This record gives sequence, C-alpha cells and structure tokens, in this order.
Amino acid sequence: MSLKKALLAATVLSLPVAAQAQPITGLYIGAGAGTNYRMDSTANLEALTGASQAQLRTIGLSNDTKVRSSWGYAGVGSIGWGFGNGIRAELEGSYRYNEVDRTTVLGLRGAPSTGRIHQYGVMANALYDFNQFNLGGFVPYVGVGAGYIWSDWRRVGGQGNFNSAATGPGTAAFRVDDRDGRFAYQAIAGVAYNLSSVAPGLALTAEYRFMGTLAPSLDAAAGVTATRVGTSVIAGKYEPDNFNHSVMVGLRYAFNAPRPAPVVAVAPSAAAPAPARTYLVFFDWDRADLTDRARQIIAEAATNAQRVGSTRIEVSGHADRTGTAAYNQRLSVRRAEAVAAELGRRGIARNQINVQGFGFERPLVPTAQGVREPQNRRVEIVLR
Repeated sequence: MSLKKALLAATVLSLPVAAQAQPITGLYIGAGAGTNYRMDSTANLEALTGASQAQLRTIGLSNDTKVRSSWGYAGVGSIGWGFGNGIRAELEGSYRYNEVDRTTVLGLRGAPSTGRIHQYGVMANALYDFNQFNLGGFVPYVGVGAGYIWSDWRRVGGQGNFNSAATGPGTAAFRVDDRDGRFAYQAIAGVAYNLSSVAPGLALTAEYRFMGTLAPSLDAAAGVTATRVGTSVIAGKYEPDNFNHSVMVGLRYAFNAPRPAPVVAVAPSAAAPAPARTYLVFFDWDRADLTDRARQIIAEAATNAQRVGSTRIEVSGHADRTGTAAYNQRLSVRRAEAVAAELGRRGIARNQINVQGFGFERPLVPTAQGVREPQNRRVEIVLR
C-alpha cells in the first residue's frame, strides 16, 4: 500500500466516534426567549411632608407601598466573539415584560390593581464555556454582565379601603406612570447542545439569568379619600427594588466553526491489503492524553509491527498552529511520548522506538497561524 493510501486509511480509522466540543473562535450570534419572574417591589413613597406623614398616621396608614407582578416573558439577542480558549465576550440587547398582579397601597393590601412593567436595555457580558468536559455534546457555561436598563412603568396602580375612627371610611389609591434608566448587572448559568449535524456552528442553549438594577426613581402619586376630610393627593418619588429571574431557551450560531471532513470511500481490493506501516493518532486541542480510539490505533500498530518483523518504529509528534512555537514543540514531544509509552505497554521494546517532536513545523493540513486544525494535532507511527 502506498504512503498516501496508508495516511488516508489511518486518518479515517482514527476519527473519534462522537465529535468533541470545540471552543468558539471568532464571531457568533445568539437569541433566546422564555419566562421572567419579577420579584416584589417594596419601597416608601418619598418626599412626603411632615404634615402628610402625620395625616397618614392619624388615619392608620403608612407610606409603605408594594407592587407584585405576575409571571411575564423575556427575550435577548446577542452578538459576540469567542477567543478559542472557552472565553467569550458579547453585547446583548434584552426585553422583559410583566403585568401587575397586586399592590399594597399606603400599607393597605390592594384590591383592583392594574399596569404593566417593561424593562429593556443593553448589557456587556463575559462568559466561559467548559469545553473540557465531555458530556455527549453538552457544554455548560457561566457568565456575568453589566449595562443599562430602563424600567418603564405604564399605568401601574391600585387601591385599598380603610375605616378610621378619626376620618371614617375611605379609600387610598396609588399610581405610577413613568420611566427611568439605571445601572444593571446580571449572572448567567446555562448549557449549550451541539447541533453541528444540522449545521456546523449551530447550538441549542438553555439558561437561567438573574438580573437586577439600581432602584429606578419614578414619579408617583397617592390619593386618600375619607368621609370626614374629603380628598388629599400626595405626590412623591417611588424607588422600588428591581430583581428578575429569567429562564430562556435559544439558538447560537458560530461563523468560524470547523466543517467536518468529507468521508472518502476507498474501493475494495480483490486481495487482502498488507498491514499498514503508517498510522495516525489524533489529539484534542492542547491535550496529550490518549482517547480510547487512539489506544485502538496504537494497539493495531503494535500488533502489525510484530507481524511484519519491524525493527525500528518512528513516533513523531505534531501540533496545530495555535500558541507559541516553543510551547507546541514541548506539546508535540509529550504527545509522542504518550504514544511510545502505550506501544511499550503493548509489547514493543523501548529501544525499538525513536521519539521526536516537530511542533507545528510539519502540518498535515497547511493553515495560517492561530487556526485550530484537528488533523495537525497528531502523532505519526511509522514501522521500519
């Protein structure tokens, strides 16, 4: 068998059964949608005069006001850049929506409550993908972000009833219709599932996000109507807490994902082929440990070395063109030494094995500096 055919056969034999997760390198985009829970907003109606506060105390009310929201929905869109080592940076636009479910007005539990709360803005995120975990196509990730979010309260209001000995029966109402933007922050935990069988670079994502902002400052008004004193209106600032929990699913697409090499069919030979004298063992990025498939290839090489009476075995390590030349030289030697140790375990005497490393100076597939080429991360075993 010619050297070219031997290389081709060894390449096909040494491909892993399941594709390993590759770190994102370069530009990617993503989008997601799901549900949002906005925690209760509790704050005092500020800027009340001493007379107003005294009046509320006389009636038995306080300036404490709480707004409770029902479950709503959320959506995000992002554009980012992967640095090829698990670290990603992205710019995100987001939107969250919740309807008001119940209010506590001036210390009174609200009856009818109305209104909608919209939140939208931009965030800058830093994320890390745990590509080193082999989870059958699943890659967990975590991240943090900071940015600016607008809280838009539209016709948020409610009312409650009271019966005071001092003023008789009455009602208290609360209303906010204002918008304010504040510094925002978030934490992200998610998992991506590789959909490269559908399209290279495509992944399904599922994630949880906690997002909070500094308290927005909103114009608000409260009205108190009592039988004996008539109606009084209290205006002030309402600065509520703003914390959100979101669960979303989405899609992410990386533009520079490696395309799978085409499978080349080799025409069957009439006669049984002679044992191959050249074998290729491939490695994950920045790794020198042997996969189960790599051990199978080495075992086949050891068996055939004894079969053909080989007296010398050349074991040459190689690396792709990411990282420095010095680092890749050491990495290629470590890979070659790992293969040599496995050959020894398979019965090959150490004095028959010649180990050497070439770094990234002899690529199987020529690439530019910084490109991760799986076929260049290899060790060649040649039987002499």
